[in-house]
Amino acid sequence: MANTYSQIYIQIVFAVKGRQNLISSKWKDELFKYITGIVTNEGQKLIAINGMPDHVHILIGLKPNKALSDLVRDIKANSSRFINEKAWIKGKFEWQTGFGAFTYSHSQLTNVINYIQNQEEHHKIKTFREEYVEFLKMFNVDFKNEYLFDDV
Repeated sequence: MANTYSQIYIQIVFAVKGRQNLISSKWKDELFKYITGIVTNEGQKLIAINGMPDHVHILIGLKPNKALSDLVRDIKANSSRFINEKAWIKGKFEWQTGFGAFTYSHSQLTNVINYIQNQEEHHKIKTFREEYVEFLKMFNVDFKNEYLFDDV
């Protein structure tokens, strides 16, 4: 797009179906590299990625030529297929339906990157559910507790 200039920073958060602890520390780095490749191949910029056994945080620079929902759909579909092809878990791996997306200004990036890189520390004191609800409240996103997660 000629003469189109933008800087859109979005933190994407999504969970393993049923919030099961299926992402192993043994292969999460390989998974995150694969997700980085998906984002890059879609022409977007991955700035930070990390997660816990039950969820993932991705900070991207999104170009206006790509719909966020399409990008997340592609990340989830291709990464779940990758996990299943690698047979890293018993049974079928799936991501939960839906995702959270939270926007930031350029001046906030360092804090967001640090937050994503330090997931293990955050989750010593806060569950994923508590973290996610905190994001929704902080960003004034209307939600209903009964529809937040597909519980097992």
